[in-house]
Amino acid sequence: MPALSDRAQAIREGGLCVVPTDTVYGIGAAAGLEAACLRAFALKRRPPGQPTALVAGSVEGLVDALGLDAAGPEATRLGSLLPGPLTLVIANPELRFGHLCGAAPGRIGVRVPALRPEVAELADLAGGLALTSANLHGGPDPAVLDDVPRELRAAAAVIVDGGRLPGAASAVIDVTGDEPRILRDGPGAAEALRRLARLG
Repeated sequence: MPALSDRAQAIREGGLCVVPTDTVYGIGAAAGLEAACLRAFALKRRPPGQPTALVAGSVEGLVDALGLDAAGPEATRLGSLLPGPLTLVIANPELRFGHLCGAAPGRIGVRVPALRPEVAELADLAGGLALTSANLHGGPDPAVLDDVPRELRAAAAVIVDGGRLPGAASAVIDVTGDEPRILRDGPGAAEALRRLARLG
C-alpha cells in the first residue's frame, strides 16, 4: 500500500478516494478542488447542486479549513459535538467551498467522523474532503468495500478498506437558526441535541 503522504498527494492532485467513515463508505475528493469534486458527483450520478459535507479528520483540521478562530464560539461548539456520526450545517460567512454548498453558499455542512487514524490524517493532509456516500445516487449505503459499485472503485486513486461499518448514514442537524433542526435523523442526533441544549 502506498505511504500515507503519497496517498494524500494523489488526492491533492485531483485523485478521487473511497474511504471508510464511522457510518458508511464515502467517495470524494480534496474539498478545495472543484473539478475533482464535480467528477466524484458525476460518477455517483448525483445532482451537482446538491450540498455536500466538508469532512475533516479532526476538529482542528476542520477549524483550519474553514478559517475559524480556534478560540471562538463556533470552534468551541464544533469541538463539543465532534467527532462523531453527525453532519452539522453551520454558518459560512467567508463563503468557503462554495461548490459544496448548493444554492446556499452562506451555509455549509461539516463533519468530523470518528475515523481510523490513517484516514483521519489523510483527510487533514488533503485539506479536507468533499465526501458523499460511495453509492450510485439513491442506492443503498455501502457498509463494506464490496458494496461500493465497481465503477466508483475503479475511478478512485486511493482506496482504504475499513472492514464492515454500521451502514447507516450520519444524522444532519442545521444549527444556523435559533433552534437546532434535524434535517436527517440518524445515529448521534439525540445526543447532539442534548449537548446543544446544554451549550444554550
